[in-house]
Amino acid sequence: MANFTLADVKALREQLGTGMVDTKKALEEADGDMEKAIEILRLKGAKGNAKRADRSTSEGLVAAKDNGNGTATLIELACETDFVAKGEKFITLANRVLEIVAAAGSEDAESALNVESEGKTVAQIIDEDAAILGEKMELRRVRLVKGAEQEIYLHYTSKDLPPQVGVIVGFEGTDHETARGIAQHIAFANPTYLTREDVPAEDVDRERTLVEEISRNEGKPEAALPKIIEGRLKGFFKQIVLLEQDYAKDNKFTIEQVAKDAGITVTDYARFRVGA
Repeated sequence: MANFTLADVKALREQLGTGMVDTKKALEEADGDMEKAIEILRLKGAKGNAKRADRSTSEGLVAAKDNGNGTATLIELACETDFVAKGEKFITLANRVLEIVAAAGSEDAESALNVESEGKTVAQIIDEDAAILGEKMELRRVRLVKGAEQEIYLHYTSKDLPPQVGVIVGFEGTDHETARGIAQHIAFANPTYLTREDVPAEDVDRERTLVEEISRNEGKPEAALPKIIEGRLKGFFKQIVLLEQDYAKDNKFTIEQVAKDAGITVTDYARFRVGA
């Protein structure tokens, strides 16, 4: 008879988040040795990780941390199902990964995965928990936002799930309330660039060519074309440039005007939405 009790099974399940049957079998194989049972479960899960490599990870969470040194870190940790995403072990893993990559100052997922903590890389830490929970998991995105001040906004799309949209705004100034309002606007409006100058020249040229062709096909007067084209380009920039967008809370003002009135300057931002 195996040298373990139902209390041992319960304790191991709570520690690892594994199923009753798998936990009991591992303890039986390990003859009640908890450490050996953990290794058995991890080995079994690691073999499953390879089989899950091609699965999609459309669920997960976003998490953020103000690093207190003029930077803040935003991550997206992905998994396969919302059941795992809202579980305590996955949320704990996300917080652990966030702390590690934030401390390292990682600026992207590739570098973050190679950061070591207690003898293991972030990639190994994620793989171990993926093996135990039986789902593919991946650190999909990491962003380091820079600015004298930082404002973080995490949006919950469902009361049953962890945050699904995360925004960090880096700014100069002291008005955190307005910066938070801008972060909420970003969560809703999803701008692509901070300023007009950040938009790649080839994208602007492509749009200019398109609106000119549309305007000519509409039979607009030749003399009026330059003004019409610039007007339509302004609409293009409003769609994708944060500072030129109408503020979601009061569309009589642009984000640039709102920030200026509050005495702040937005210097950087990041926005992640799970699965997008």
